[in-house]
Amino acid sequence: MTSFDPMANIDMIVFFVVLALVLVLFVWNRWRYDIVALVALLFLTLVGIVPASEAFLGFAHPAVITVAAVLIVSRGLLNSGLIQVISKAVSSAGDRFAIQLLVLTLVVTVLSAFMNNVGALALLMPVAIRIARKSGRPVSLYLMPLAFGSLLGGLTTLIGTPPNIIIAMARAETGSAPFGMFDFSPVGLSVCIAGLIFVVLLGWRLMPQRDDAAAGELVAQIKDYITEVRVPEDSVLVGKRISDIAAMSDSEVVILTLFRGQNRFNAPSPYKLILADDVLVVKGCAENIKTLLDDLGLLLLESREFDDQIYGSDEVELAEMVISQDSFMIGKTVRGLRLHNRHGINLLAISRQGRGISGRLDSTRLKQGDLLLVQGPRETLTQSVSVLGLLPLASRDLDLGKPRRVLLAVAIFSAGIIVAALDVVPIEVALLTVAVIMVLIGMVPVKEFYKSIDWPVIVLLGAMIPVGAAMEAVGGSELIADIMLGMGSAMTPHSAVIILMVATLALSNILNNAAVAVLMAPLSIQIASGLGVSADPLLMAVAIGASCAFLTPIGHQSNALVMGPGGYRFTDYWHMGLPLSVLVVVMGLISIFAFWPF
Repeated sequence: MTSFDPMANIDMIVFFVVLALVLVLFVWNRWRYDIVALVALLFLTLVGIVPASEAFLGFAHPAVITVAAVLIVSRGLLNSGLIQVISKAVSSAGDRFAIQLLVLTLVVTVLSAFMNNVGALALLMPVAIRIARKSGRPVSLYLMPLAFGSLLGGLTTLIGTPPNIIIAMARAETGSAPFGMFDFSPVGLSVCIAGLIFVVLLGWRLMPQRDDAAAGELVAQIKDYITEVRVPEDSVLVGKRISDIAAMSDSEVVILTLFRGQNRFNAPSPYKLILADDVLVVKGCAENIKTLLDDLGLLLLESREFDDQIYGSDEVELAEMVISQDSFMIGKTVRGLRLHNRHGINLLAISRQGRGISGRLDSTRLKQGDLLLVQGPRETLTQSVSVLGLLPLASRDLDLGKPRRVLLAVAIFSAGIIVAALDVVPIEVALLTVAVIMVLIGMVPVKEFYKSIDWPVIVLLGAMIPVGAAMEAVGGSELIADIMLGMGSAMTPHSAVIILMVATLALSNILNNAAVAVLMAPLSIQIASGLGVSADPLLMAVAIGASCAFLTPIGHQSNALVMGPGGYRFTDYWHMGLPLSVLVVVMGLISIFAFWPF
């Protein structure tokens, strides 16, 4: 066992202090994880722990290239019209809830096996919401199972999720061949099938069913919005009281705040007089807001140009959008975005998990998962979706697809997968070739080539790969492995697999799963070396643990993406996620021991 002398291991101490700080900052989430990782890399480089000549080699790592290529190819499949074809088929799943849920989760699982799982989820979310509304069921019953299905699908192939790619490349660095395209399939499919059966038959029943408006059906069905209306001089409401609104209009809205110049009245008294130019902050569904405007002659502050056509026409469209995880709108105020001047669209209202928004709407800082009611010319809305990083949830006929070339896209993609599976060329070369072909034939426009890449993830990987290598260089992996191996007879190959899977799963629920894989893969190889066994079962344990973050909304982008539209609370993920995690661990261990001998 390696002895530890603090004075002789200053580099190791500094490294672990930096690593601990990085993990704390990841959990705190005050700064973006890619910035934190980049600062950590630069610091370790400046103090000499990471050689300057190796500091940026992570950005040329095959895992980084592969992840970027998968994202570009996913955009090509979207632009081809493939998803519209799938969506139309899924939408005809019938009215039985069990069938609907099975079809939705099965489709998102299959898509997630071959494209970015967050992208697959984003594409199926609008379909799930339309099905829920048509069936009269809460969207919350559909979205969390859909998110979990996207995570399960990523387990089944090499390109299904970034951790699998990282683990495959870590294996290659030991001198062995990297895992192939379908080497993850025996274990991944076993876990995936068991997980899907659980989610469809039992899991959805474990989610809390609420009756309150803050997190129940109103929010789940995206009915409640917060918006501002101005009382013009010619409105019949001038000189009336707040209590008169109910008698003068059939709308069912809640008056949250009244602004009069610089004065603000929260939850104004029913006897409060309403004057010209007062601004009312109201909460209600789109239909009731429209009724309020028509009955009382009020004006939407953000929509003067289209007040007479709020529900759209041949030229003007009303659409509901959710702010995705990569939207540049996150953290910015409504006023600062100047959406009408810069993008030609109006922001009419905001919904944030059913909670009231304090202060003026135009000073509200937007967050991931916020629901927006937007309005503008149909062509402008279509263009703005990708530019702003929005995900359309409901509109009349908002078509995001390009002219369909489904067969061509599937043929190109399939050829790349077959070539990689047969080891003709490495996976990163095959997928990047597919991506470039899609650009050359116009399936992915040049302007979308870079926009389709999730740059924070790329920077995170490029920065964390040298950090993970530094942990080995300073002896950190060896030290941790020695501590585990020093547990004596209690540490067997089987117990090592169990410990690694559970530890990785726990970390993945609070940290980015790609970062967890970067740190845990070298450790598993070191432990396998100490035990004198093959590292493959231990690497598979890390793969399962890194991609099964079912316990929190911060564990994976898929979980965060459905939190707002589904009206979920932080603790809601435990209800279905905890038993699913236990099932994944049990099924994962059985499969690993069956398919990957020591």
